Amino acid sequence: MSDQGVRRLLTRGDKIAIPSEPSLSIQTGPKQAAVLPYHFNRSITSLAADYDFRNTTVSNAPAFNLLQNASFVVFDRERGMNYLGSDPILEFMFPLGDSVHEAPVYVPSQNKLYMSQLPPVLAPLNNISLYLPQLMIDLNQNPLTLQEYITDPPIFAPNGGIYHNGRIIWASSGGFNSSVLNGTEQRISLYSVDPNTNKSTVLLNNYFGFYFNNLDDVTVHPISGDLFFTDPYYPWFNGRVDTAPQLPTASYRFNPSTGATFLIDDTIQQPNGIAFSPDGNTLYITETGALTGSWDAATGPGTKHYNTTGRRSIYAFDVANNGTKISNKRSFYLAQDYIPDGIKVSREGLVITATGHGVDVIDETGQLLIRVQASHGVSNVQFTGDKLDTLWLMGNKGISRVHWNITGQVPK
Repeated sequence: MSDQGVRRLLTRGDKIAIPSEPSLSIQTGPKQAAVLPYHFNRSITSLAADYDFRNTTVSNAPAFNLLQNASFVVFDRERGMNYLGSDPILEFMFPLGDSVHEAPVYVPSQNKLYMSQLPPVLAPLNNISLYLPQLMIDLNQNPLTLQEYITDPPIFAPNGGIYHNGRIIWASSGGFNSSVLNGTEQRISLYSVDPNTNKSTVLLNNYFGFYFNNLDDVTVHPISGDLFFTDPYYPWFNGRVDTAPQLPTASYRFNPSTGATFLIDDTIQQPNGIAFSPDGNTLYITETGALTGSWDAATGPGTKHYNTTGRRSIYAFDVANNGTKISNKRSFYLAQDYIPDGIKVSREGLVITATGHGVDVIDETGQLLIRVQASHGVSNVQFTGDKLDTLWLMGNKGISRVHWNITGQVPK
């Protein structure tokens, strides 16, 4: 890392301490930077360039520049430092190309981390095979290696994933007819994968005959075992489907034992990440409408734009009746960077969301406690390890991991 052997701590009194090791930097801002001295200005994110809080210029506060090389930015000193622990570490693990890496699933019995890779643009169509092999990190090896992984039959473009009942549940985000996929037609679907045999099975591929739009992310209710998933329009925007959207964007509940699918919300413009609190009483869904495009069939696929004034919040819902009643939608958190993409809820009840070039850690009231600042794009996160206290960050350009005092929920 660029700050090898340096640890910076910016206190509320704007004093800087520089002890020796470890190789990270931590900074906490006075009163969460509620008042910045003039003149200040923050760069605006676009599809061409992604900026976050560290890209704010504050000419009359030179210490603000320390945010540039910080691994962690702490907005609540007492709680933030407690969750980081005495020796938090952000490690860059693997360099990657300009592809989105999503659908991370940790299989505890194997101590392996699975994830997908989604090339940026599907053109020409003969490159569709790039979407079929996924990735796997065998955490039992030393040194760790990133390996290709493919199911039988292959799954086209997984975008969301969860571990449940000994199976990888992957939500695919693309569909083409058999002439494109070597004689095998695939549609946007929920899949179950046995990680011991790599055999994949389709669980759900339609809503009363309509193709789904994406199945962007998936989670499981901790008590009922029902699967919940989001369905925005991104495959159409990204050119990963050969049919225009047939359904409005929405979020659903699926009962694997009966095959019944239930609408839970259709008020979010582009529903994306989805996760439950540990007790199953609160459901969080991320809104990424700031990143959208045209869903007009006449316009064609592959049109997308980003507007920082668009919808990019997390919403919370009350959950009752063993996960069958979803109500009381309310605004929870406005992402301070780009869009809130993948989301997890820790065992402590902290909401952890991938946003741009980092991860935001938010308490149950919607207060930002910690910002993890990565050197690459972050689309999703996943806890691993015996204690589930290592968080992996994956997205464009790279994969990193964080060691801290925050722990993931035990898979059901």
